[in-house]
Amino acid sequence: MTQPLAGVCVLDFSTLLPGPLATLLLAEAGAEVIKIERPGSGDEMRSYQPKYGPSSVNFALLNRSKRSVAIDLKAPDAVARLQRLIARADVVVEQFRPGVMDRLGLGYEALAAINPRIVYCAITGYGQSGPKAQVAAHDLNYMAEAGLLGLAAGADGAPVVPPALIADIAGGTYPAMINILLALRERDATGRGRRLDVAMADNLFTFMYWALGKGQVGGDWPRPGGELVTGGSPRYQIYRTSDGRYLAAAPLEQKFWSNFCEAIMLDAQWRDDARDPGGTRAAVARCIAARSAADWRERLAGKDVCCAIVASVEEALADEHFCERGLFARQLIAGDRAITALPVPIDPAFRGPAEARGYPALGSDNALIGE
Repeated sequence: MTQPLAGVCVLDFSTLLPGPLATLLLAEAGAEVIKIERPGSGDEMRSYQPKYGPSSVNFALLNRSKRSVAIDLKAPDAVARLQRLIARADVVVEQFRPGVMDRLGLGYEALAAINPRIVYCAITGYGQSGPKAQVAAHDLNYMAEAGLLGLAAGADGAPVVPPALIADIAGGTYPAMINILLALRERDATGRGRRLDVAMADNLFTFMYWALGKGQVGGDWPRPGGELVTGGSPRYQIYRTSDGRYLAAAPLEQKFWSNFCEAIMLDAQWRDDARDPGGTRAAVARCIAARSAADWRERLAGKDVCCAIVASVEEALADEHFCERGLFARQLIAGDRAITALPVPIDPAFRGPAEARGYPALGSDNALIGE
């Protein structure tokens, strides 16, 4: 089967995470992705630790199967040297602050003059316009200002640092991928590309649909750590076991809650959690704390209770369910070493053969610009 993006050429001017992960998704679906990097050092992520081959394993995971052109974009002849690639490109992804690519002569208008079919995706924190467009920030800042960080609180009531770069991936990578595909589909009909403005902070509001509705319609704005899915209910909690591990319990619906209460032998007075949610939560915590994680895993198996023991990353990689689904079948190679390639949300049917592939050395494909 021909991959759906076979024949699509992507010029990737981005670095670090949001853009490179978006172009990895495109590459896994068959696109030719050419990274445009600065000479000497390349993408900043190449220098991270630990190393996997000459570059960092972070860089390797995000840039599998791509090509690399090293060029100084500030050089007077940079645009002319890139013109051959621009003329055949279908997609451009960039991640600079607004205005930088224009000053380099590589903004959308300049590239569209060379190639009107080009789909130009700019990924930024706050978008191409607005008072914060030029503000420097990272994932945690976008989450803070969009209100998402304030919804979850630790034991002391303070927001907790999330374990994932949610704004980068969910607010940047995935919306970029979605809109690039939509723009390519539009181009099929019109023959013209377009500029896409992907703002990571903007796209976080989607995750708060329930909070927006609760506040705007009910007049009851959510409390940090106090709502159904943010820690306010005994039905959606993390409970400590006797051996210091944790049970993630999410028996939200009544049928699951009834099964859960029965399985942990919760005293009848606490099963109606609407009367005293705090009391019920404490009673459930006492039950869970009385047994080990292994004991709970066995006792809750097959009980239809929406519960799971919190796994480490190492344990998750060995989980028979994920392994059987082929999640780790593809490999990333560097020299004579091979590790699991980054699992991505692309259907296996679109990804082609599950073969081992490497990542590009800096400037390994400079022949594409005549060098």
